[in-house]
Formats: sequence, C-alpha cells, structure tokens
Amino acid sequence: MQVFDVHRGDGPIVLGQPHGGTYVPEDIADRLNENGSQLADTDWHINRLYEGIWPTATVVQSHVHRYVIDANRDPAGVSLYPGQNTTTLVPMTDFDGKSIWQDGKEPTEGDVEARRQAYHAPYHTALAAELDRVKAKHGIAVLFDCHSIRSRIPFLFQGTLPEMNIGTDGGATCAPAIEAIAHEFSASSPYSTVLNGRFRGGWTTRHYGRPSEGVHAIQMELAQSAYLTAEAAPWAYDERKARRLRRWLHDILDAIEDTALELAS
Repeated sequence: MQVFDVHRGDGPIVLGQPHGGTYVPEDIADRLNENGSQLADTDWHINRLYEGIWPTATVVQSHVHRYVIDANRDPAGVSLYPGQNTTTLVPMTDFDGKSIWQDGKEPTEGDVEARRQAYHAPYHTALAAELDRVKAKHGIAVLFDCHSIRSRIPFLFQGTLPEMNIGTDGGATCAPAIEAIAHEFSASSPYSTVLNGRFRGGWTTRHYGRPSEGVHAIQMELAQSAYLTAEAAPWAYDERKARRLRRWLHDILDAIEDTALELAS
C-alpha cells in the first residue's frame, strides 16, 4: 500500500491533505473496537473536494487514517491545545471522547514509534520536499492545509462551528498579506467564517509556517455540513453543495497565489 501520493504542480501553493485517507493496516484494524471501526473522524471526501480545484497547485495526500497515526500532530506527542480536549498522535478516543480500541489492545509506546516511522515521517518528508521545490522555483511557498470536521462536536467545542475556519496560529505562520487575503475572500463568501478561532492551525501549519524564510502556512478547516449531504454515515458527498463551495475555495487559492507571487517579486 502506498501510504501517500504526490501530484506536482508548477505554482507556489502546496495542498496538504493529512486526514482524507481511510487505510488501516489489517493488524491495526483488528485491534479497533466497533466504534473505532466506523472511522467516523475522517476528513470525508476532502481529496475529492479539492481535486483539480487549482491546477498549478501541488497536492500531498496521505492515505493512512488518523486512527493509525495522526499526521497533523507533533511527532513528539506535545498537545496542540493545552488545557482543551483534543486527540493525540495516536488517538485513544474519537472526537466524542469515546474509546476506539478494544480493551487490552490499545497502542503501546512501541506501536506509536513504529507507526511514526512507517507513516508520519514519510508523509512529512514528502511534504517538506515539495515545499522546498516550489520555494526554489518561485522564491516563496504557501502550504494550504486542507481539513474538514463535523460542525457540532460538544467534546471539542461548544455550539456550531463556522463553515470556514482559517488558522495561522495568530498570524505567526504566514505573512499578514496572505492571512488578510484569505480571510477577506472567505468573509466575502456566503459561508460563516472565523480567523484563529477554535482551530488555529495544527502541527503541520505551525511546523512549516516560517514567513521569514519564505514558507507560509494556512490551515482551512471546513465544516462538513458545507459539502456533505449529512454529517453522519454514509457520509455522502453532495455534488451541489460541493460545487458551490469549490467555487469559493478556487477564488481563495487564486487570491493567495497572486499575493504570494507579489511578495516574492
């Protein structure tokens, strides 16, 4: 099984997709309980949603499910949101705080390290290489990290999540002009939008976002209500909703690329 794919583009934008995969090796799947086997916390159809949306973008997508190991968590196991409910490098629970592993078959420290080497590290090696490549070509690279999540998860946040959640770790991971144009276009869309709300950018965004070195990073966390028929199994992709959302995502990426190339000139 190829654990990730890279589709190279000619522009300065790299689309990271760490959570769209559903691959779980058989030996790990056999240890999940009935709840975990549902893989409910997938970023459902995120690869399809962004497919071909910006033809010059490079895409790095993981096929490995986040229950195997979460490619958007610090490999050292440091919490993204200290003091708040969240999931770990290898999750013990789902987004509702319910166990995903059979009793006595939870991952050990050795399991975590083996999975880090087999799945987490190769994905990030590929992602880093593509960012280096596009930066060498354009003098700038922009990582646009693509995510989605159910809009109502009381264990993680109160109320209903806005449909477009932009994270730049308070502006630390990208130039102000890139953050501003992404937020401006999102705010002008018909979707509810927040900048650095509950989702301020995961480890990927915070790790790679080094504006002073010409590498900028933004996380876009979409509410799945914006493009799924319903936020429940069978997690059906809604063509009409998705077509509408893709138009705005296209325009956001267009504006980000124009701004990035201006900064690099």
